[in-house]
Amino acid sequence: MSAATPTWWLAVLGHTLHWARLDEREAGTAQVFDHDGQYHAYDSLDTARAMLLDAGYVQFDGLDEDDALEHGFSLDEVAPPRARGDAELVALMSISLGRRA
Repeated sequence: MSAATPTWWLAVLGHTLHWARLDEREAGTAQVFDHDGQYHAYDSLDTARAMLLDAGYVQFDGLDEDDALEHGFSLDEVAPPRARGDAELVALMSISLGRRA
């Protein structure tokens, strides 16, 4: 179980929005669950955030509507995916933006 509420991050590549979930672990480490269904472990939350930023991700909670529109979508149109488990979540972690992007 994670020690804190997960944060959602997104990256837009071409016409596709990809989600990643960042979980802080009890020991102070972090784990990222990416749009490919892979788990990536990091020694700290700061390291995980830096890796996400280096990969072109931005934190969803930090976006305003102008930021979202610059990335090719509206905040009214997207929200972090929800599913019963990570296996079901993978199918929801990449979204085609069609011609909007």
